[in-house]
Amino acid sequence: MAFPLLSAAARRLEGKVAIITGGASGIGEYTAKLFSKHGAKVVIADIQDDLGQTICKELGPSATFVHCDVSNEAHVKDVVDYTMAQYGKLDIMHNNAGVAGSPIPNITDTTLPDFEKIIKVNLIGPFLGTKHAARVMIPARQGSIITTSSTSSIIGGGAPYAYTSSKHGVVGLMKNAAVELGNYGIRVNCVAPYLTSTPLARSFLNMKDEEFSQFYSNIKGERCKVEDIANVALFLASDDSKYVSGHNLVVDGGFTIMNPGFCMYEYTK
Repeated sequence: MAFPLLSAAARRLEGKVAIITGGASGIGEYTAKLFSKHGAKVVIADIQDDLGQTICKELGPSATFVHCDVSNEAHVKDVVDYTMAQYGKLDIMHNNAGVAGSPIPNITDTTLPDFEKIIKVNLIGPFLGTKHAARVMIPARQGSIITTSSTSSIIGGGAPYAYTSSKHGVVGLMKNAAVELGNYGIRVNCVAPYLTSTPLARSFLNMKDEEFSQFYSNIKGERCKVEDIANVALFLASDDSKYVSGHNLVVDGGFTIMNPGFCMYEYTK
């Protein structure tokens, strides 16, 4: 997707440096492009090498790619060290990489290996990203750490056990880090999307993009799109949110505040 050029005054991340894990596709890809459009140098950290390299070619010198399995601490450390060596600082750490796991909904059929696999990527990954970002942000006394959570971080029954547990976990991780790292001028937040048509979600649900129109909210005619999530990440990364920390910012069109089965209003798709 092409982005129009912005004037220097309109670029909200001018001069900033960002790492985006899972930045080779879906929400991470759009966010990487949006951050670049707003003047940031972007390091895309992902296991999808070909996709990551393709995005970097599209974005030009504002983006670089580093192979990274976020569940591997050595990989995460290397990405942060590379960024420091390349740019001399890290302003934004976006822990976005995630996996959906098995669609099995009942606990008796959920296997320990499947559960652990999701926790390693979705919870340990953001822990390692937060830890190593803090390592270099603390001496600088500034920075913004963002983790992609989910509406499954505040409700139950919307996803399998491992996914829901991991997303609740990253909110607790974020809150602890926000309290500690606020002492060093570092802000820590989450962005919590509703179900969005990404390659991961389409594969998990075995659905086409147009079929996602059924996942409506209480904003008539609207569904959650990758740009909706990226725009919130941009806000949390920029100085526009300089007094925002410790929040799990929900982007769901009001989905989590209503129960369509018990409502005085009539909802139509």
